[in-house]
Amino acid sequence: MIKIENIHKRFGNAEILKGINLDIKPGEIIVIIGSSGTGKSTLLRCINYLEKADKGIVSIGDISVDSESPAKSEILSLRRKTGFVFQNYALFSHLTAKQNIAEGLITVQGRKKEDAYQQAQTILDNIGLGDKADQYPASLSGGQQQRIGIGRAMALKPELLLFDEPTSALDPEWVSEVLTLMKKLAKDHQTMLVVTHEMQFAREVADRVIFMAEGNIVEQGPPQDIFNNPQDIRLKKFLNQVGIEQ
Repeated sequence: MIKIENIHKRFGNAEILKGINLDIKPGEIIVIIGSSGTGKSTLLRCINYLEKADKGIVSIGDISVDSESPAKSEILSLRRKTGFVFQNYALFSHLTAKQNIAEGLITVQGRKKEDAYQQAQTILDNIGLGDKADQYPASLSGGQQQRIGIGRAMALKPELLLFDEPTSALDPEWVSEVLTLMKKLAKDHQTMLVVTHEMQFAREVADRVIFMAEGNIVEQGPPQDIFNNPQDIRLKKFLNQVGIEQ
């Protein structure tokens, strides 16, 4: 079980997260939607301590970290249970596709290079990029780079995969290949927390959709409830803005 308790975060005078509580079951796919600036990405970054929350507790399995008194060893243990997929890919430009995927296996898990490279090649084969193993990010399309970013996160076999708007930096022609890979992960029962503007993906894949507004979780439920029968006026307005009529 993954438990997020009373997460608060400020940047200067701006209160971005106002006490977020969330339980995630193993294998559950949760999609977070909402307008820009509502704290969606900040929440993801606070979960694995890319940002330190001002207050709150994150628990994944047997690891629990209190943001008011976090130990470096606890944060490292928590991060080892998560994988993070960034909207701008965040690949190492000086490493090949295979090396990018193997890097975490070597530096985080202490695996031998030969073993790590072998696993990286297997992952590349599984995501349809086996022939790109020795290419550098600059020679790959945005969609290919993002798939490698997902492969890198998958390599560590995390208990929770965090996706921060994984298609927002992509040209339209590359979006479907990334979403197809994410759907494959969902079928494999990978626990996922996804911030996205892809409403059709949320409809098709999510077990639960969460709508955030003004630093709070305003409404949540199965996709059919959120999209077909929204209760909160802010959610209704948001859906209308993105072209979804109730």
